[in-house]
Amino acid sequence: MTNGEYDGARVLDDPVGESLRGRHADLGRRCGRAATYLPEVATFSAVPADADAADWADLARLLGRDAFADMFSCTAVPPPDWKPVFLLEGRQMVRSAGVRPGAARAAAGTEVVELGAADVPEMLDLTARTRPGPFWPRTHELGTYLGIRAGGRLVAMAGERLRPPGWTELSAVCTDPEARGRGYAARLLDALVARVLDRQERPFLHVAEENTAAIALYERLGFTSRKHVTFRGFRTP
Repeated sequence: MTNGEYDGARVLDDPVGESLRGRHADLGRRCGRAATYLPEVATFSAVPADADAADWADLARLLGRDAFADMFSCTAVPPPDWKPVFLLEGRQMVRSAGVRPGAARAAAGTEVVELGAADVPEMLDLTARTRPGPFWPRTHELGTYLGIRAGGRLVAMAGERLRPPGWTELSAVCTDPEARGRGYAARLLDALVARVLDRQERPFLHVAEENTAAIALYERLGFTSRKHVTFRGFRTP
């Protein structure tokens, strides 16, 4: 599948950099062509695909010595003195054009609520137990986060993360193990997709290749695979 199959999809080749140069500029720091989010917002960093030694030096200056650099899907290769921390194979998926949100079903009486700063302790607790991906005290500032409560307790959530021009990434999709099988994830994703489309933007997301259950869910909700990606993390010299 090639970039040309989706209008304006080229920005998805560098979603972190595009977000930090645009909608999320106030949530990050820049030095030359290198950029990174504020620590409590996200750990993602970006350099251009044609990054040279000066770009990597600028990023090292931003992060500090022996610091974690989560390069997300950046294809640039750091200097040899940057130590590898992790490597994870995944895919980028986009919502097919023209597909409207379906009426995803969930348990009777289920209400989708918008989450904010007051809900952060519960959001951190849920993501720590379900591990949908990195989530920090200020991650919710990246976009809208929605949740579902059962018995007053937050049992499911999903939200908006990267925001390259014309697109919104859906992320942090997670459900408490005791509340799975009730359609909560689909309900939340449907609600988020509707919001994104109302803004005249396109939804996209990232998923680990090994998470076949999530991939199947996303495909049922109208997402298709755009490209393979490799997520990488390093430590600065």
